[in-house]
Amino acid sequence: MLSVSVADLIKDLDLEVVVEANEKIDITTSDVNRPGLQFSGFYEHFANERVQVIGMVETAFIDRMPLDLLAERADKFFEYPVPCVIVTRGLSIKREIVEAAQKYGRYLLRTKESSTKFISRLINYLEEKLAPKITIHGDLVDVYGVGVLLLGESGIGKSETALELIKRGHRLVADDATEIKKISDYVLQGSSPDIIRHYIEIRGIGILDIRTLYGVGSVRDTMNIDLVIQLEEWDEDKYYDRLGLDDDYIKFLDIKIPKLTIPVRPGRNLAIIVEVAAMNHRQKQMGYNAAHELNKKLLKQIST
Repeated sequence: MLSVSVADLIKDLDLEVVVEANEKIDITTSDVNRPGLQFSGFYEHFANERVQVIGMVETAFIDRMPLDLLAERADKFFEYPVPCVIVTRGLSIKREIVEAAQKYGRYLLRTKESSTKFISRLINYLEEKLAPKITIHGDLVDVYGVGVLLLGESGIGKSETALELIKRGHRLVADDATEIKKISDYVLQGSSPDIIRHYIEIRGIGILDIRTLYGVGSVRDTMNIDLVIQLEEWDEDKYYDRLGLDDDYIKFLDIKIPKLTIPVRPGRNLAIIVEVAAMNHRQKQMGYNAAHELNKKLLKQIST
């Protein structure tokens, strides 16, 4: 199961540690709980596996509780194995809550941000960290704002095509190895492993640093994957789509992405073909399909 440690959360979101846990704690869900009901004594369906966020409303309720009742409620609350409790707006924390957190060894943290802004940032952070991820062999390039993933056998020309696209003003995201994250039920995000980010390998030349050669405008760290192009050796006996009426897809992490198969042979300018494919994909996303429009005209002419 994917997880992120509370220690990493503290570091990345710059949180103040009020009480530190006495063991390593991991967060396994991006959902958040506001524990107002728990401090009122209601624990049915309590999502204790979530990060607990105490804001102004919860604090106002806690401040009105008799201290002996607060101590009892805090003790029961921290009995549950919550990963951490975060107090927003830099609000003061009652001694009874601090003592209960210390008793059970739970993280008690604080931020100066408002509840709404912090929860939004927290959920985005956790969703990115906990997103399902795979690594595949391929190149990812930003072409006219379309994330194009180039696939194919080793030596087919993926890196050379990516380099030509970079030279034509497009941006490299990943070469050779592309990490794919499932950001949502509909979106896949691609990136490069840290160690090879912004590098590209060209047979006969070696390793190139694209950011150094072409500038920071030639690279980007992440890109949503919108289109997959499969490069393969030209097969005279295979039928290749010449009209574009039928859509093909490939699935990663249970998400379907449009796929094109481009046959490779000497004399074909793959970079230009990829550019046109990206522009045609954008046109389809905007509601215009050239193949369907031509088909309509042909059918209309035949029927008259």
